[in-house]
This record gives sequence, structure tokens and C-alpha cells, in this order.
Amino acid sequence: MLETINLKKSLSKSAYQKAMPELHERLRKLQYAAKTANVATIICVEGWDAAGKARVERKLAEKLDPRLFRVYAGTPPTPLEERYHFLRRYQLNLPNYGEMTVFGHGWYRRVLEERCDKLVKKDDWNLAYQQINEFERWLSDDGQVLVKFWMHISKKKQRQRFKKYLSDPNLAWRITKDYRRHHREYNHWTRAVEDMLSKTESAYAPWTIIEANDQRWALVRIFEVVAQRMEQELERRSQQKSLPKPATQLVESLEAESSKKQKKRPAKRVNGHHKEQSAQTEASDA
Repeated sequence: MLETINLKKSLSKSAYQKAMPELHERLRKLQYAAKTANVATIICVEGWDAAGKARVERKLAEKLDPRLFRVYAGTPPTPLEERYHFLRRYQLNLPNYGEMTVFGHGWYRRVLEERCDKLVKKDDWNLAYQQINEFERWLSDDGQVLVKFWMHISKKKQRQRFKKYLSDPNLAWRITKDYRRHHREYNHWTRAVEDMLSKTESAYAPWTIIEANDQRWALVRIFEVVAQRMEQELERRSQQKSLPKPATQLVESLEAESSKKQKKRPAKRVNGHHKEQSAQTEASDA
């Protein structure tokens, strides 16, 4: 499966600089439209070490309203979290209706890291595929937008990025012993990734494989897919009459209301009176 991915796809710097501001603004408008429509958006970013997952999270957070946006880092479970079902800690961090959460290394940790590093038994990670599908079906049935990405890079590109990080004192800390071991076991991990992609692919929670050898291409592609999925859900709800207007009209009306509010701002008040009124009073007294 992964060997057929065209990793030569790239985007020029000028095309990237033209596309990103438009995509940032498009996503910002959709964020407020989703808030009005009570649509929760979940973005699950998976991928190889050094594929650029952290950069995606930073770029998404750059222009979005932080009151409606959160990032959940996929750190190993704590001893307390290990006492519960592996999906519990992700359920506790799902977004509220109208908000957005990005999961870096989400619930697929069970069938990737924990499988390849032999942290759980084979029966446990085999059962996890079914449990993940049921969990994602529940999210979909609830009307939440679930967008799943696998950021794919070649072993050669991963090695190049490791060398680049190691040459920078500010980034060298990122290359851990686990990263080096995962790189050596790239082919072993590839089998686990392909199992994950095939066994958790569904119509309600499809995977999008991102060709991430070129980071500019990867960022633009991810932004486009997130925006498309949010627009599709907003349109679907508008057709079911759960929204008063189609998504595009809803975004336009939100912008119009915002501009009206700015125009109707009252004049500044001085000692309980409008500034203009106070000026007239001072003139008459003189």
C-alpha cells in the first residue's frame, strides 16, 4: 500500500505563500460557523517520526481562535491512565460541541508504538482495531467531524531530517533512542502502519495519506482536507434543516453581523455622558 504513494509531490515556495493565507482565513471562518452549528471537529495526526506532525499543529493553531481550539499531545499513558481502558483518556479530551481538538499521536498508539515496541500482548492490539472502529463510529453517529491523517515519508527522508535536527543544538534533543530504533525498524513499522490503515479504514472515518516528503505540500494538503470535511458536515446539517442557512451563507452572515457591530459601537462616554454630548455642554457653558 505505502510503496505506491508518490512522495515526489511538492509545492513551490511562492505557491505555498499564496495558498496558506487563504487557507488560514477559510479555516478561521469555518471555525466560527462550526461554533454556531455546534459541530465538534476532531483531527487525528499520525505519521512517521520527523514527518512534521508538530509543525502541522503549530500552523493550525496560528490563526484559529484559541478559545475554540486545543491540542492534545500523544504522550505515553501515566500509571493511573494504564489502570483504565486505553481509549478512556482520549474520550476525556474530546472537544465540546462547536470546538476543535487536534490529537497528535492519538488512540492509534495501541496498534503502532505499543504493538511494535511489544508493550502490550498481541491479543490486546488485535482487539484494539475493533474497539477503535466502534469508537469512531460513535463519534460519527454523534455528528462529530473526524479527520484522520497519516503523514508518510520515506526512510531516506527520515534519515535526512534526523541529521538536520542533530546538527541544530535547539533541535537535537528530539532525536531520542526510540527514534533511532524506530528508524532501524522502518520496515517492521511499515507492516504495522499498513495493518492500521486497512483495518481502521471506513466510510465514516476514512484515512487521508499525506505525502510529507515536502513539508509545504503536506501543510497545504492537510488544511484543504480539514476545510473540506468541515464544509461537508455543515452542508449536510443545512440540508437536514438543523441549520437556518447553508454553510457558505452562514459564514457570510457571521461576517456581516461582525461588521455591523463594529459600525454600531457607541461613542466613548466621559463621566457617564457621551463624548459628543459632553463637548456640547462645555461649549454652551463657555
